[in-house]
Amino acid sequence: MQRDELLALLTPEAMTLLDDAPAVESSADALALVTKLRAAGGSPEVVAAVVTQSKLRRRAVAKFGPFAERMLFTDAGLQQATRLQVAAHHANRFRQAGAVSVADLGCGIGADAMAFASLGLEVTAYDLDEVTAAIAAHNLAPFPNARVKHGRAEDVDLGGFEALWFDPARRTTSAGGTARHFDPADWSPALDFVFAAGRERPTGIKLGPGIDHAYLPDDAETQWVSSGGDLVEATVWMHDTARAGIRRSALVIGKQGTDELTTSEKVHDAEVGQLGAVLYEPDPAIIRARLIGDLARSLGATMISESIAWMTSDEFTSTPFASAFAVREVLPLHTSSLKSELRKRGIGILEIKKRGVDIDPAEFRRKLALKGDLSAVLILTRVGDKRVAILADRLSAGSGPSSEN
Repeated sequence: MQRDELLALLTPEAMTLLDDAPAVESSADALALVTKLRAAGGSPEVVAAVVTQSKLRRRAVAKFGPFAERMLFTDAGLQQATRLQVAAHHANRFRQAGAVSVADLGCGIGADAMAFASLGLEVTAYDLDEVTAAIAAHNLAPFPNARVKHGRAEDVDLGGFEALWFDPARRTTSAGGTARHFDPADWSPALDFVFAAGRERPTGIKLGPGIDHAYLPDDAETQWVSSGGDLVEATVWMHDTARAGIRRSALVIGKQGTDELTTSEKVHDAEVGQLGAVLYEPDPAIIRARLIGDLARSLGATMISESIAWMTSDEFTSTPFASAFAVREVLPLHTSSLKSELRKRGIGILEIKKRGVDIDPAEFRRKLALKGDLSAVLILTRVGDKRVAILADRLSAGSGPSSEN
């Protein structure tokens, strides 16, 4: 969003039109809304701003629920914003550390700052982008204990805050598009700056879940978080926000609540074993936290291959940390023979999963030309060094994804 677009939006006329606008779920809805707003005398600038925000609010419901109805967004800000459940977890960590005031350095549209303020913390939120800071100020307006400032994290006097929250920007946006920075020294603020600040007071640092473990400090706790089966972040907790005796953890947030697996030391993978009656697909947070070995041992399971995170056992044990599948049979991973075998069994409803094989599930499905009323799961993977197709039935969803991957 550009500054002139924001100015067109932040007027009584535009805000009234936005609050009265219906949800935009399709291009037809957008066209109908444009026609309605123009007929009511709305200027092209105001109409464009209102329609854009209506679309973003509709998308934002997945992250913010009913709170999205009064919030403002930028497209990039919504994509990068912390989900409401996860932000509440962040806020609770600060409260448990005894913090009263927190600086949110790189606040974006204000998702985490809203959670901090809702738990009674005094929040000062900063963002380098002027438009984003203005959006955050609108979203935080209901909270008297929150304020927003436009500025760089490196220029802020951190001495007046009991706790710090960082979300370093890993992308640069310009007229030519968005560029991603892979070197932490190029982030804003740089990761070394963030870690140095975190050693002086309670600090949380939101990072991408794919962060290289080599960048993570030894004197901190890093927690990988999944929400609804999606791996959303790796959070480094330092000083009093880090828990004693925990170096790595995986937090799994699902419909039934939260579950966590933790470790104080390096975890070794389980041994590779023979394919059993049950297959387990670990939650992505477990995989990224490298806690597969601990999970496998707790389930009495072994790995199906040295380089594949899936596990197997002869007996089913329910766990929130993995999805489970009952193995029907193992078939050759050849398209033509699989097509024939699936038709013999009347399987026309098929969930396809893959791990460790270079196959496009959508293209593979097209080639199978499925027919039939029965359903199954087809797992394309390797057992040991052999490529196989495992026909299975889902035993439990765990918290992991159930769609093709």
